[in-house]
Amino acid sequence: MQAAYRIADSALKIITPLSAAFVIVLGFLKQYDKKAGIGSLMSLLKPYSLIFLGSWIVLLLTFYYLGIPFGPGVDAHLNERK
Repeated sequence: MQAAYRIADSALKIITPLSAAFVIVLGFLKQYDKKAGIGSLMSLLKPYSLIFLGSWIVLLLTFYYLGIPFGPGVDAHLNERK
């Protein structure tokens, strides 16, 4: 569950206006295009966000279905209680 949350958070953080880096990138964008605003920056970053999200999901599913541990002592599948 933690891995799925981190995937969604990291992929969508670049298009969140509340991010500190969003304001900085918007400032740089305004240097090159005076009419650019929040909507144009979000529309420019959306394809990158979707590519990151898709690639992270593929990686997560690869780890899950191959049974590769997510980290030290962390199994990809939940163990059943006996």
